[in-house]
Amino acid sequence: MRSLRTGLPLTALLSGIAMLGALLVTAPAAHAADAPLRDLADAKGKVMGTAVTGSKLTGTYGEIAAREFNALTPGNAMKWGSVEPTRGTFNWAEADQIVAFAEAGGQQVRGHTLVWHSQNPSWLTNGTWTAAQLSQLMNDHIALEVGRYKGRLATWDVVNEPFNEDGTYRQTLWYNGLGADYIAQALTAARAADPAAKLYINDYNVEGVNAKSTALYNLVKSLKERGVPIDGVGLQAHLILGQVPSTLQQNIQRFADLGVDVAITELDIRMQLPSDSAKLTQQAADYKAVVGACVAVARCAGVTVWGFTDSDSWIPDTFPGQGAATPYDENFAPKPAYDAIAEALGGTTTPPTGACTATYSVTSQWNTGFTGQVRIACSGAALSSWKVGWTYGAGQQITQAWNATCTQSGTAVSCSNASYNGTVADGGSVTFGFNASWSGSNPVPVVTLG
Repeated sequence: MRSLRTGLPLTALLSGIAMLGALLVTAPAAHAADAPLRDLADAKGKVMGTAVTGSKLTGTYGEIAAREFNALTPGNAMKWGSVEPTRGTFNWAEADQIVAFAEAGGQQVRGHTLVWHSQNPSWLTNGTWTAAQLSQLMNDHIALEVGRYKGRLATWDVVNEPFNEDGTYRQTLWYNGLGADYIAQALTAARAADPAAKLYINDYNVEGVNAKSTALYNLVKSLKERGVPIDGVGLQAHLILGQVPSTLQQNIQRFADLGVDVAITELDIRMQLPSDSAKLTQQAADYKAVVGACVAVARCAGVTVWGFTDSDSWIPDTFPGQGAATPYDENFAPKPAYDAIAEALGGTTTPPTGACTATYSVTSQWNTGFTGQVRIACSGAALSSWKVGWTYGAGQQITQAWNATCTQSGTAVSCSNASYNGTVADGGSVTFGFNASWSGSNPVPVVTLG
């Protein structure tokens, strides 16, 4: 959719306290993932992509783009206004550069975008066209651009942003000139130009179940029933901090149930500046939730972030006072969001020593039972989720837990965060408690990594 901005060891303590470095701790500007994001995504059969600016694909920017992502989307280079600024005069340089870069690195390319109301050349938008002429212009443009990269691009965002917020069709050059069936026409033309490419309709504010996403759902259902070529739906996911739709996974699943793929195509999560550790922790939780929802649905093809670094993000120019929306800061340092994505893809990270600790204590005890508590606190790091474990040495048995999900198998206990308290900000803490039985003695266990 949007333009990219151009230009842990463990130590057992005395007095019945045990400490740990929790799994997946990430300092705000440091990480040590066990594998690049693209390898984690490959292992899940998913795409982990990023939008890129071709002129920046050198140095650190190019290294990260190649190392961390298995798919690239040209941020602007394939839009009609970029490739044909003057009628009949074409500029494929940046688009070709991105495709070549991706092919050299074994990455997919997502073509973006063919038919849209924005970033069109002035000669097109200012022209006076009959329906027949407009139809021919669209068909010719699709045939030319898709044909140029035939067999080389995995997917195309064929039609971008066709709906208003209330689910009515957006009044555009295409809708006004050709009617709602311009969408079916564009998809059919794209299939003819490259039968192997996956064809998508892409839109924003359709991540949760709402009027707009329901209109998109009904359109896709109708296209499928009519035999119009449609392979996928793109949910852009330009989100606001703390506002991941609760129905995201449900919505992904309902589109998948229509027999199409779903992709998160333009993910960024913006915040009011300046950023701080609490905001970055919330952002990490949000990124984890989005990627996790995709991982949970078999037909969710993957996730693309709309630029991986804040230095290449469209947000500050469009939303003054907001930004810090991507997984890397402007100096290419990964944020907690990076590790949250890795975690959602099944990866782990190495914690900074002592940055987050867990303290086990017995708060009350009687002849057959006791109440215990574990406090997880962070200083110099933040958590987007947590998991702790220990082994009882005298036959203790947990009977009840709160503010955590605890399971016990034999002597081994494992506890993980509840849905509402997984995030621990730098300087913050959470606690959970439990009741357990004991007999004879109640030695304090050593807490270990989950």
